[in-house]
Order: sequence, then C-alpha cells, then structure tokens
Amino acid sequence: MTTRILPVVGDADAARSITTLLSQLPEAEPAAPVGDSTSLIDTLGRLAAESIDELPEVVLVHERIGPVPALELIREVSLRFPAIGVILVTTDASPGLFSAAMDAGARGLVGLPLSYEELAQRVQAAAGWSVGVRRHLGQGGDVFTGPGGTVITVSGSKGGVGTTLIAVQLALAARASGMNTALADLDLQAGDVASYLDVQFRRSIVDLATIQDISPRVLQDAVFVHPSGIGLLLAPGEGERGEEISERSVRQIVSALRNRYEVVVVDCGTHMNSANAAAIEMADTTLLVTTPDVVSVRAAKRMVRLWDRLQIRKAEETVTVVNRHTRNTEIQPPLIERITSTRVSRVVIPANFKELQSAVDAGRMQDLESKSTVKQAMWSLAGELGLVKVPEGGEKQGKFKGDRGSVGVLRGRSKPQD
Repeated sequence: MTTRILPVVGDADAARSITTLLSQLPEAEPAAPVGDSTSLIDTLGRLAAESIDELPEVVLVHERIGPVPALELIREVSLRFPAIGVILVTTDASPGLFSAAMDAGARGLVGLPLSYEELAQRVQAAAGWSVGVRRHLGQGGDVFTGPGGTVITVSGSKGGVGTTLIAVQLALAARASGMNTALADLDLQAGDVASYLDVQFRRSIVDLATIQDISPRVLQDAVFVHPSGIGLLLAPGEGERGEEISERSVRQIVSALRNRYEVVVVDCGTHMNSANAAAIEMADTTLLVTTPDVVSVRAAKRMVRLWDRLQIRKAEETVTVVNRHTRNTEIQPPLIERITSTRVSRVVIPANFKELQSAVDAGRMQDLESKSTVKQAMWSLAGELGLVKVPEGGEKQGKFKGDRGSVGVLRGRSKPQD
C-alpha cells in the first residue's frame, strides 16, 4: 500500500532534508512540503472537499512551523481531519512534549536529527491507524470527515455601528434557509447576543476555556439552542471572566463549532484581543462593519491596518459592510473601498432605525418583520456571502425555508433601499 505523506516545514533546508529521507521509505509517496499552517489547512480542506480518499494518510508537522504553533496546528488538524495520522518532528523528545503532542491528537513524535528507522516506524504506525479510521468511516461511522462548516466573523470598526445586529441576522438567515447554524459571542466583556435574542442563560463560552479536548457532548452542554434553531455560545454574564478565554481556547472552540455546524457566525465586537484575533485568523470570511461617516471609516482603516500588522488578515481578504446607508451622504461604498483597501459588499444596509426599534427594545430580533427593508438587506447579505441554501428551482422562488413571509435572498442582487 502506498502511503501519502505531506510534510509541513517552514525552513527550506529542513524541508529538503525531510523530503529526501521520506522518499527513501518503502511505498512512500511524499508530497511537496507546505510552508505554513494556513497553507496546510487550505490544502487539506480542498482535498477533503473532493473526497476523504484524497487526503494524505500522514502529515508531518515540524516544530518551527507558523503562524499557528505546532501543537495548536496538530490539534486543529486532528479535530477537522481525524482520518489523518499527524506526527510531530522536534528536537525535544522529552516525555513532557510527547504527552502534550498526544493530548493534541498526534499519532507519534520523531526526534531531530531524523533517524531512518524511527521515521519509518512512526510513519508506518500512523498510516496504519489512518487506514483503519477510513475503513470505519466507509462503513458509515458517525465521525466528521470533511473540511468543516463555514466560519464568518463580524467585527465593528467602532462601537455602535451595528455589529451584533448584523451577526444575529446573518445567523437567523442561515438557519431559516435550512443550514445548521451556530452563533458565538466573542465580545467577551460586553456581549449582547443574549439580549438581542431574549435569552436567559447559565452556561457560556467560559465553560469551555480550560477543557483540553472539546468533544461533541461537551460542546453540546455549553451551547444554548434558541427557539429559532440556532446554537448559541454566549459571552459570560460577568465581563471580567472574559479574560479566562485565551487564544488557544478560541482555536479549539472555533474548530469544534466548525466540525458541528454548517455555518458558524462569530460576533467579535469592536475591541481587539488575542481571543477574537484567533477567530478572525481562522475565519473563512471576515466582515468589518462601518457606517458611512468620517469617524467610522477612519476607524475601519485603522482596524484593517492593525490586522495587517499583526498578520491576522490582509485588507484584500476583508469584506467591509456599510450599515445605515443613505444615498445622499458624501461617503459612498466606492470611497470606503478605496480608503480601507478592502472589498465592500454589494449589499448595503439602509438607515431605518424605526423598523428596528420595537424588536430591539423587546430584545427579540428574531421577531423583526419580514417586510423590514433592513432585514431584507441583511438577509440578502447572507445570500451574497453564501450562508444560505438556494431553494430548489433556483433564485426565482425567492423565499427562505422556514420564513414564508421573508423576501428571498438573491445572492447579491438586492439593491440598496433608503
């Protein structure tokens, strides 16, 4: 049996050394090395989208990989692609690191400098394990096998621009179209998702902060199932407890949610910290919400530059959403696009607070009337972002499953309304 091996090595010299030795292993088929964690996840996701059989049996992760640390990367690969045997390559072969690697989901550890015998033994063991898992999956085992659901983060350029409102409506739109959807509140000190959806809760995201391996049962215990069908992972009621959520916690939590739900919407608030930075880095799509005024647009530009300096997200990879848009303002989407160097969504959200006021005051955004132009625009935005299922028969049917009165999402066709 041929064993496909994907090395993940950032250093060019180390990559050549590892690839040369791998090519000498019997029945081994080493692929060209990938140089960073982002490239690895993208590559595995693309292969898994075709078929589980396209995935390599073994992934070798070098200890100096980045930007995600090696152990965190191993954990993410193990959660999202459990049919792959992951091996850590490291100069530290101590019992402590071995234990940490096993806890993260690795199937073995190989010390540097590499030994042919040790490498062959670890690769063979990991490949055998991978084949066994795939055989089980082929018999219909209820184990996650694909690249996971879509993760979209929603951040505000500054406070009061409508970040949480948009995050909530995107999640409601996705769920109404039949998508299995979660909404996570990572505005850890001042999260308002619960207030917008009239939720009384005891469990929060903090309950997952110290858990090393978030199993489906553990995640289910922390998630509140809203009457709309959305799974809510809420910010703590006591804002100071938000400090308990680390970057590592967020990576595990987002990976677990991605494995469980088709769509994961994350409200990141307006304040940057290591927790929501990790979510933004992991997201498939990052939204930055602004209003068409000088202060908000300047704040959006600062935020984009901050993300770029921290190597979290490039400007061209960010989608800016214009909220409270009017046609008579001087600051229009094309100008915002030039100032921020981001892509501005085709759908803009009109300024019409009167439509929202009763639902906001009642804390029941799920009851926002379907004829509301604000709701129509937000749900059309969900369509533009690919967060909804298109009804059978094409876009002309124009209605969401589960919300008979709603205007259809026409994937970006909606025009702005005053």
